[in-house]
Amino acid sequence: MKEIRYVRAITEALDEEIARDEKVFLIGEDIGRGEGIFNTHRGLLAKYGDKRVKDTPISESAFMGLALGAAMAGLRPVVDILFMDFLTVCMDPLINHIAKARYMFGGQYTMPITITASTGAGLGAGPHHSQCLEAWFAHIPGLKVVMPSTPYDVKGLLKSAIRDDNPVLFLYDKTIIAVKGEIPEEEYLVPLGKADIKREGTDVTVVAVSKMVTQALMAADKLAAEGISIEVIDPRTISPLDMETIISSVKKTSKLVIVHEAVKKFGIGAEIAATVVEEAMDYLDAPIKRVGAPFTPVPISPPEEKAYIPSADQIIEAVKEIAS
Repeated sequence: MKEIRYVRAITEALDEEIARDEKVFLIGEDIGRGEGIFNTHRGLLAKYGDKRVKDTPISESAFMGLALGAAMAGLRPVVDILFMDFLTVCMDPLINHIAKARYMFGGQYTMPITITASTGAGLGAGPHHSQCLEAWFAHIPGLKVVMPSTPYDVKGLLKSAIRDDNPVLFLYDKTIIAVKGEIPEEEYLVPLGKADIKREGTDVTVVAVSKMVTQALMAADKLAAEGISIEVIDPRTISPLDMETIISSVKKTSKLVIVHEAVKKFGIGAEIAATVVEEAMDYLDAPIKRVGAPFTPVPISPPEEKAYIPSADQIIEAVKEIAS
């Protein structure tokens, strides 16, 4: 095992997949000479040249369309969209074409496109560079949505995404890119659609998404000191969603809290809660609780932004409401 930062796990995955498969190439704004806005593409242009690492104009819709054509021609593009918010300007090629192409052409084409983008608030970037919009894209048949929380999951899931023959939206949280974690020295993959139990517990199941996993684990440490044992589940892949692991945990604990940074209303937490009620309602001993951001644009003011982002204390409060 070796220790690596979250951001370097992204770089290593891209590096290994470009080297492994000559059909893989990278496109995006400032990923070449700029090496990515968060340094995610460090050293890749120098190593592979501009045929494999291509800087683009500031026109997300245009180069998302380029990726569509490249995939139909047999290549495997990895598209960097900097901030998830910018996906809103290329919804037509992504939603109306990339997500539907295999279906529309009866499987005559594969669509091996991986789209990387940063999510989340916490850097004072304001409402146009801080959103968590994963629920939008998880709602679209044909798209897979991945949100890793650790360096181990980042590298393994990104490599799996690039090898997948379907379009995958790979969302990394910009505020935890410096976090360190252990990964194997040798090559490994993490399968899409499989959740991970980050901490086992017996009293309450907490399903946490992306950087909220860290907050959930902090909450678990504090609650353990008070005699409350929580099980922390990281879905890792939002779509397809591993409900089997979540429901199995709920059957054990009989209580459920769901936490994500996206606004609570109409979020992925609602989908998880609804599915648990449909499939395991008889096992619940308390109402399901959701923890999420308030229904407002992301504030740019530092104290308001801090209050906006869900915290370990909010998770603790939700757990205590149903733990007794």
